[in-house]
Amino acid sequence: MNICQSRGYCCAMHLSPLQSRLAASVVASCLLLLLYLSLFSPHFAVAIELEPPSPAIFDDDFDFSPNLAARSPFDVSYEPDFLGFDRSIIGRAADGLLKLENTNPTPMDLDEGSTTRFWFPLSILAGRESEDRLELRSEHNQSTGQDVAKRQSSRTIYISANTCKQPTAIDPNKTTMEPPQLTLFVSKSAEYQAPGPLADMSTQHMLEFNEGAVNFNFTATEDVYIGVHAPNVADQFEGKYNFELAVAGDGYYFTWNDQDDADLIWVDSDSQGALLITHNLTTDGNPATQEKIMSMDPFPYVLFAHNKTDKGLDGLKHSWCGLKLNAMIAGVAGGRDAAKVRTSMTKRGQGNFPKQQFFFNGLSSDTNYTAFLARERRPGLGKRQEGEDGVGGVEVFKAVDFTTKSDHGNCALITDLTFCNEVAYSVPSNPSFGNSTQLARFYDDYAAERYVNFNLTLQQIQCEAGPTQRYSLVRNCTHCVDAYRKWLCSVTIPRCEDFGNNAAYLQARAISQPFPDGDRLTEGELLRMPNVTRFNSSRVPRIDEEIRPGPYKELLPCDDLCYDLVRSCPASMGFGCPQPGGVGFEGNYAQRSKNGELVCNFQGSAHVPSSSVKVMSSWGVMVLGFGVVVVVLGI
Repeated sequence: MNICQSRGYCCAMHLSPLQSRLAASVVASCLLLLLYLSLFSPHFAVAIELEPPSPAIFDDDFDFSPNLAARSPFDVSYEPDFLGFDRSIIGRAADGLLKLENTNPTPMDLDEGSTTRFWFPLSILAGRESEDRLELRSEHNQSTGQDVAKRQSSRTIYISANTCKQPTAIDPNKTTMEPPQLTLFVSKSAEYQAPGPLADMSTQHMLEFNEGAVNFNFTATEDVYIGVHAPNVADQFEGKYNFELAVAGDGYYFTWNDQDDADLIWVDSDSQGALLITHNLTTDGNPATQEKIMSMDPFPYVLFAHNKTDKGLDGLKHSWCGLKLNAMIAGVAGGRDAAKVRTSMTKRGQGNFPKQQFFFNGLSSDTNYTAFLARERRPGLGKRQEGEDGVGGVEVFKAVDFTTKSDHGNCALITDLTFCNEVAYSVPSNPSFGNSTQLARFYDDYAAERYVNFNLTLQQIQCEAGPTQRYSLVRNCTHCVDAYRKWLCSVTIPRCEDFGNNAAYLQARAISQPFPDGDRLTEGELLRMPNVTRFNSSRVPRIDEEIRPGPYKELLPCDDLCYDLVRSCPASMGFGCPQPGGVGFEGNYAQRSKNGELVCNFQGSAHVPSSSVKVMSSWGVMVLGFGVVVVVLGI
């Protein structure tokens, strides 16, 4: 018994140095635990939420063998990997990469011989995640966790780019080639973050731009890395490239439509202007649908035009921004000479469905042009405005060529007539007669006057009688009126072509008269043509008397217009049509071409007819009339 015990005191034990340190450590641990509990509120999972434990990771699961060739720390695309950690923890993109946003085009200047690289995080497309999860719920019992994670991170990526500007030739007299196209490089894996001409081709996809446009899509499971490379052209060209790049998960932002059935149709032209029209924007017969399209604001399409001999669009003809910045006439806000394009909606033409029409003015005479139709896709409006997908962006369509007429000025475009509302083409003209509105009124009023006698005669027919009393079981007076109007407008309003057009199907008119500018045909030209009435005068004498267009050539009316008239109207009206090759046929009517070429005139005709228009059989020409006699040479 020690002295403390002997005196009844409670004496403290003396701790060894090791015990003292242990005690201090325990006290400090307790204090840290109390501090943690006071600062944080841990959530403990209940038993039902517990997931199966992750498999243990052993050293044997890793490959510690070095791969210095593939992982050089001096390589520009090198990024360290740490065992057991996801790449999102250590960072995704190398320095110098430009981050892309979903759908929004990114404009960029690019020096020749250089490469610009971009990074597109796959997480931007999180909007589709709910769709993927919905599909995965039904597959929960059939898929492993690894499969589920892979599908959740899988996205279809749509990459599209347009060249807006390109270098120009240092000496245009020596350099006739186009500037080389840009090249798109897309990495096959997030491990390769520097796609371009110097990277291993096995690690990337390579696509060359075509006329300033490129499109590429693939399924990605990780972030996407893109490079755009400009060729080295300093020896022949000067200046920078400029391009726009867009990445999306629901479709291409920039698209090029190369279908042979182009959405644009060249109707006709004169010496200073041209009329072009789209196909039907809808084939829905619902009046409410048609009215909605007819009143669309803004218009669904825009149009560009460029002189074919000018090289300013070479290499950019599939590019939206290339057309907008470089076309001679760009019918968009801020475009070059945008005021030279007048745009409106019409139902004229096949099917009487809504279409958009474009009228150019201020063009050069006797010149070949190329027109490019384009549209800005707005969500909910499809190609024919009939509920296509909701992908936004822009689309350029296959180009259409057209030619303006000579500077004689005796063929002029007229449109939007009241009675002959299907007429939209060039007619015999004279600048001294008046403007296009006055010219259109002259022809429209003349046709309407000729219709009066027909209408009086038709009123004597029992149009409202029952089926057994009507003149036909398959035709009625409405068919007769429509057929007569189409025939009447075609024969009273001649379609005018340049006298210098030597197509065999054209008929020369008024050869002995002077042109509006005072010129006349030479003696040699006159001797090559027979001295007959159909060469010396117009179909309608009033044209020579009041307009005095001078020599021109006429695209003759199609003979099936006459046949349709005979078939649709009562026999008592006395209409009749001779066969081709018979008396009164030559020089007054022509037969349609079997290959769709425009060789005769009809209401709604165009130089590039719609593929839906079927060539009709020809049946002859009208030679007899009623009341007012209708003859083959005039009315």
